[in-house]
Amino acid sequence: MKTITYGESIKEAIEFEMKRDPMIFLAGEDVAKLGGAFGTTAGLAKEFGPDRVMDTPISETAIIGLAIGSSVLGMRPIVELMYVDFAGVAMDEIMNQAAKMRYMFGGKATLPMVVRAATGATVRGAAQHSQTIEAMFTHIPGLKVVMPATAADAKGLLISAIRDNNPVMFLEHKALYSMKGDVPEGEYVVPLGKANIAKEGTDVTIVAWSLMTQVALQAAKQLETEEISAEVVDLRSLAPLDKEAILASIKKTHRLVIVQEAVHTSGFAAEIAALVAEECLDELDEKIIRVTAPDCPIPYSPVLEDEYVPNPEKVIAAVKSII
Repeated sequence: MKTITYGESIKEAIEFEMKRDPMIFLAGEDVAKLGGAFGTTAGLAKEFGPDRVMDTPISETAIIGLAIGSSVLGMRPIVELMYVDFAGVAMDEIMNQAAKMRYMFGGKATLPMVVRAATGATVRGAAQHSQTIEAMFTHIPGLKVVMPATAADAKGLLISAIRDNNPVMFLEHKALYSMKGDVPEGEYVVPLGKANIAKEGTDVTIVAWSLMTQVALQAAKQLETEEISAEVVDLRSLAPLDKEAILASIKKTHRLVIVQEAVHTSGFAAEIAALVAEECLDELDEKIIRVTAPDCPIPYSPVLEDEYVPNPEKVIAAVKSII
């Protein structure tokens, strides 16, 4: 076990897998010479050479097309879109090709590809570089969607994603890249579709993912000083979703608060609320509360962006409203 950052753990996962499997390669805008927009791939080009770590043109369509074609032919590409906002440029490739090929050809084609992208606000990137649009991808059958909240999970989940035979959207929050944590050395695998109980509690369940898991944990710590015991469920992956972990927690606490950074309307929090309403409504003692961003583009102003993103105070207020 060693203490490294979330960003360093991502690099460690890629490096470990590239050493293990010669069919893995890395491609994307600035991933080689500059080491990625956030430094997560620094040094890999020197270690593995230009045939396995390559800078691409500024063309998201070409990047995803490269991943699809090479994965169908037996390679295991890891490609980077830099910002998840740019996925819109390549949505035909993501939605109609990567997600569909295995089904349309009766399983003859597999697409073991990982699409890495930075997600979320907090870095003053304004409306076109700060979105959290994971719900769009979870609505597309055939895609897996992974959003780690800790350095250890970033490594373990990325290794699992690389080894998976399906296309995986691996979304990394910009605000987490510098966060440090204890990470197992060597081979470390966290299975996709298995949530983590980040903190146990008895009074209320808080479901979150990515940066919002850290926000929820901060809120839970403050609530403890007021004798409110919150259980924090970190989903880790949204597709596949660990329904059992969510339902089990609610059967224990009988209250639910869902925290997402995305805008309120049609976010993944709504899917969780619907799931709970369908499968264990009788277990709830209070209404379901969603803590989200407002339904507007992300502002550039630091003051407004800070107000836009859900924070511990908003989570605490939501919890107190049902206790």
